[in-house]
Amino acid sequence: MPVASETEQQARPTGTPLENLRVFLRLGLTCFGGPIAHIGYFRDEFVLRRKWIDEVAFADLVGLCQFLPGPASSQVGFSIGLMRAGYLGALAAWAGFTLPSAFALVLFAYGASALTGPIGTGLLHGLKLTAVAIVAQAVFGMARSLCPDRERASIAVVATLIIFFSTSPVAQIGAIALGGIAGLWLCRNGPAAAASHVSMPVSRRAGLIALTAFFVLLIGIPLLRGVTGSSAVALFNAFYRSGALVFGGGHVVLPLLREAFVAPGWLSDDAFLAGYGAAQAVPGPLFTFSAYLGTVVKTEPHGLAGAALGLVGIFLPGMLVLLGTLPFWDSFRTRAGAQAVMRGVNAAVVGLLGAALYNPVWSTTVKTSADVGIALVGFVLLTMWRAPPLVVVIFSAAAGIATALWGAP
Repeated sequence: MPVASETEQQARPTGTPLENLRVFLRLGLTCFGGPIAHIGYFRDEFVLRRKWIDEVAFADLVGLCQFLPGPASSQVGFSIGLMRAGYLGALAAWAGFTLPSAFALVLFAYGASALTGPIGTGLLHGLKLTAVAIVAQAVFGMARSLCPDRERASIAVVATLIIFFSTSPVAQIGAIALGGIAGLWLCRNGPAAAASHVSMPVSRRAGLIALTAFFVLLIGIPLLRGVTGSSAVALFNAFYRSGALVFGGGHVVLPLLREAFVAPGWLSDDAFLAGYGAAQAVPGPLFTFSAYLGTVVKTEPHGLAGAALGLVGIFLPGMLVLLGTLPFWDSFRTRAGAQAVMRGVNAAVVGLLGAALYNPVWSTTVKTSADVGIALVGFVLLTMWRAPPLVVVIFSAAAGIATALWGAP
């Protein structure tokens, strides 16, 4: 009896791209709450209700996407779309989940300049205070789960200090790399990975091609920028590098994007934080913040072309490394060394986010006692009352308008 080829041994898609687009578009319009909440929505939709994937495989898939750089919830959705309807199904799943929030943030970018006077100023300041509460919640939650022992807490603190005392544009990359090295040395005693299996319609050859493309673009785009001096290549490089080097997804991309866009003067801290606050008010992945940045950035291209370039640039590396890893994940994930490295990397990520909480989020936003109070209420709403981020956005925006109109100490 003939042996099936490698491609034939992969999981066979059972759905259609159009079905994926319809299901993920609904999720893209309703999934508020950030990456962890998105995982909950996906579990309810695809494990419990539609039964497209079983519980064990879903948990393993989530573990893989948290292991890799890139937007974890978007990678999970992309993978489920890939399992259901192949490569076109994966693209349809990504588009349905991503484009609603990207479209909303582009509209905000075009309308933000019209927000003048006390009401407009207060609204934008309230959105910046939302970012304070959201990032503080992220640091708090991630520190509890990713730095539960003294070794990882120490790695996080060292990463924070590197960012505080370094002016190098590659400080974040160095902190992540040192975190991985320290993890390999200090973090070998964590729990072993659970035994399970995820089968995908991706051959090893396709995986190697995707990994090659990931590294070629990561190395080649900066070289191309140096040769051509093109502002479009520079912009794409900023988005691609941020998407390629962020572990943990979501809010962790904040310091990388700020370094890439605010440091060279492509936009102001105020505009950056206002857009980041607005990104909390829309459903879907936080990485669609890139659509806002691409729209308002001073360099060419901007507007709709910049938004499209931003979306492709920031999501592409995470999807390439996901495709490259899927065929090899089952054998690689059980190695103690790989798990130790990722524990150290994740701890360093917490340190990066902690540094970003202080600068720019807190230092450029919180100026008065009223600002402290608004941010503190938002933080308590998120962490203790488990309020959806949209509630905090509405509260902070209203409070910002109120303080602008009537004044506050």
